[in-house]
Amino acid sequence: MVTIKQVAEEAGVSVATVSRVLNSNGYVHEETRKAVEKAIEKLHYRPNEIARSLYHHTSKLIGLVVPDITNPFFPELARGVEDYLQQEGYHLMIGNSDENVEKEVQYIEAFRQHNVMGVISSTSEETAEWTKLNIPVVLLNRVQNDFPSVYADQEAGGQMAANILLERGSRNITLLRGPIHLRIAQERFLAALHVLGKSDVHFQVMNTSFSLHDASSTAKQLFDQYPNTDGVIAANDIVASAVLREALLRGKNIPEELQIIGYDDIPVCELLYPALSTIHQPAYEMGKEAAKLLMKSLKQSKKINEQMMLPVSFVERETTRKVEKV
Repeated sequence: MVTIKQVAEEAGVSVATVSRVLNSNGYVHEETRKAVEKAIEKLHYRPNEIARSLYHHTSKLIGLVVPDITNPFFPELARGVEDYLQQEGYHLMIGNSDENVEKEVQYIEAFRQHNVMGVISSTSEETAEWTKLNIPVVLLNRVQNDFPSVYADQEAGGQMAANILLERGSRNITLLRGPIHLRIAQERFLAALHVLGKSDVHFQVMNTSFSLHDASSTAKQLFDQYPNTDGVIAANDIVASAVLREALLRGKNIPEELQIIGYDDIPVCELLYPALSTIHQPAYEMGKEAAKLLMKSLKQSKKINEQMMLPVSFVERETTRKVEKV
């Protein structure tokens, strides 16, 4: 790796002069500048961005924390963030918290040490640690009134899922409730609960997580406790996929005997057999909009508190019955 000292030797100048050229800081004679630039090009020198960020207390880095990198929904969010930041000349540092507050705090400290210019958080809605950072923070797929946030219309998604199962004939529905501590999970759950509560169907509620680790045991428990379930509204697509697999193992016909609706629309949904009907969240667009909000805050050098809600939609595949056309 070529060093700044080697560039200085090649150009026949001091290290300090090379530094002034690199940072456009201080006077450098035009001929000297050209000699330094020629040496940089000849040696293919690339500045150490981490060292520069430590020296200037600034960087072209943005931190992103996600709760579970094994859930395909979050890489899609991250891709939206990264693509937009790259256009703006920034790079992304990603941390995976595993829904663990200690790990989240460790990543916050790592971001601080690398002088990130801002943070996008898709983890818990407990923001005490974020308030200690003197840099912009945007919440993604999370909602907290004291921070700018980008999220999808969870209430509409929950209502949509419940109404679709009712319209398509399910009469014994199991509603899988996501993590109680997450506002987005509770908004979609309560919206579906409200629709089912006003109907004349039988329904029951089970608590679930969003994780791949718990999905199979949740599916087994569902059919052990409620074997006559003919409709499932899942907390997310991972749980819905586990429910689909367990239902097929138990000999249930999909969607004639059992209808299933997931949530998120992760890429694997259309590869399952039968393909999973689900509520689509625009993950990539959400990530992109969060990055835009962060850049806006950086460019304006002031705190913003915008809340952006994106629409959801139903993606009909093969785990729900077709609506009969009159």
